[in-house]
Amino acid sequence: MDCLFCKISSGQLPSKVVLQDDEMFAFEDINPQAPVHVLVVPKRHVGGLNDAGDRTLLGRLLETAARVAKKKGIAESGYRVVANSGREGGQTVFHLHVHVLGGRQMTWPPG
Repeated sequence: MDCLFCKISSGQLPSKVVLQDDEMFAFEDINPQAPVHVLVVPKRHVGGLNDAGDRTLLGRLLETAARVAKKKGIAESGYRVVANSGREGGQTVFHLHVHVLGGRQMTWPPG
């Protein structure tokens, strides 16, 4: 498979690892949009949110996002978790992932 996030989470491509466990992998975004910008991906390939179909996987994804926020010191001040879905939703890598953004005041509306 020629999936960028599969290669990163398997260690085939380098990344700045924030945390990982048996199912999830979190790493620094190479084009950060906030002082803290971490991507959380499942280690197994899932194309996107519409393909997930697994409550346990989705729960683990969000639980890992919260762990990342704690580890990066933004859990108390606040952070944003973003899941882009599909091309018009801004998804550019078609492997399910969420962005954990923080370290500054987030604005609304995004995008």
